[in-house]
Amino acid sequence: MSNEDNIMHSIEEESNELIKERLQKFKDLQSKGKDPFDVYKVERTHTSKEVKENYEELEGKSVTVAGRLMSKRVHGKAGFSDIHDRYGKIQLYIKINDVGEEKLKEFKSFDIGDIVSITGTVFKTRTGETTIHITDFELAAKSLRPLPEKFHGLKDPDLRYRQRYVDLIMNSEVKDTFMKRTAIIKSMREFLDNKGFMEVETPVLSPIAGGAAAKPFITHHNALNMDMYLRIAPELYLKRLIVGGFEKVYEIGKNFRNEGMDVRHNPEFTSIELYEAYADYNDMMEITENMVAYICEKVLGTTKVQYQGTEIDFTPPWNRVTMVDAVKKYSGVDFNEIKTHEEAREVAKEKGVELKKDLKDCTKGDILNALFEEYAEEKLIEPTFICDYPVEISPLTKKKRGNEEFTERFEGFVFGREVCNAYSELNDPIVQRDRFVQQLKERELGDDEAYMMDDDFINSLEIGMPPTGGLGIGVDRLIMFLTDTYSIRDVILFPTMKPQNNK
Repeated sequence: MSNEDNIMHSIEEESNELIKERLQKFKDLQSKGKDPFDVYKVERTHTSKEVKENYEELEGKSVTVAGRLMSKRVHGKAGFSDIHDRYGKIQLYIKINDVGEEKLKEFKSFDIGDIVSITGTVFKTRTGETTIHITDFELAAKSLRPLPEKFHGLKDPDLRYRQRYVDLIMNSEVKDTFMKRTAIIKSMREFLDNKGFMEVETPVLSPIAGGAAAKPFITHHNALNMDMYLRIAPELYLKRLIVGGFEKVYEIGKNFRNEGMDVRHNPEFTSIELYEAYADYNDMMEITENMVAYICEKVLGTTKVQYQGTEIDFTPPWNRVTMVDAVKKYSGVDFNEIKTHEEAREVAKEKGVELKKDLKDCTKGDILNALFEEYAEEKLIEPTFICDYPVEISPLTKKKRGNEEFTERFEGFVFGREVCNAYSELNDPIVQRDRFVQQLKERELGDDEAYMMDDDFINSLEIGMPPTGGLGIGVDRLIMFLTDTYSIRDVILFPTMKPQNNK
């Protein structure tokens, strides 16, 4: 039995009478030599959008469009229908005098969801709707499964993510979100290209998972008989390119982190990372706020957006607050007055703050960061740069000028969510090796997100890397804000899902 026969047999076994009815129509077409899957190409002349936007020019002229039949109101000898293509819908009008009795009967037999090509003349109805008066048509592909009932649509989130193809057909706002996603990424590229940055590609498979604190996915390379990691960040490779003389580089691509899933996290996600030689984290703040404002204006026409009922103003400049000041404001603890790790541990006990390791192993910087995450992070609604992170949690960052307890690092927060991370990049190979050694000790204490040693990266720094500013932005999270989307799954076309048959 062929694969096609297997599929047909499977469909035939479905209890759904509508599926059986559609399958019978398909078999009848085959028996008449009109198999719709024998159509290889449609010579369409216009899209729905082009017909509507160029009505004056096209009125009374013949056009050919193609799309999915989404409504059909044909009774007796005439009627109206709608087809949808990438850009929207366009109305059709069919009349027996123009196509003949047999063709009208054939058109009536079409099901909602069928793919059709339509040839006809352009006119407007008495209500002013641009319409195509059908003179000929062809069934270009048969829909063997019915679409969800149009008044209720496809609402179940789990089914929407699993069957995104149906979600896109039934929910126009979903299609709009993903068209905006493409426009946002295009605008991001435009901004950086205009600033003289060069787009590059770096490895997704690597012998070391570096560039971020995260759990990697591990795979095995058979030919080399070695484990490899899907990248958690492209940072260390992009810095190698700065060493090599590419002074402005960026990469938009997938990262993979073997961690939990929620409304803000998907194990496979898109980021942009960029690096600029002879720049620092202040320059990265300017690039961030100006790039986001550029994208907003280009895609949305405004830097003020509504997100979950709250107005977010992305107009530069964004707020700039140190982590110490944010913790003081929202928790009442002033780390300027805390001098020792032991004093900080006493504060952690008093506050009952959640820590990622045993209290006795926590430093002042670890506890400052924990207090920030617990007390301050969710309060940062307007776009805000939180600056000057503790050195203990920033192993790839230069120490802050004038205060070596901290680093020249910032993270950008919007609506209580981190959207970007940036540094004045550490380029001292001796200090970098010491930082990696300390990270290895953290791994020994049980932190499986701590950094691994990367000797080749150290080697590149020994060749010499100029002072450099680096920035990483979570593209999916940014798109969430610009499309008023609550869950990251709603801006990823095919989010990671547990298989339905996986018990």
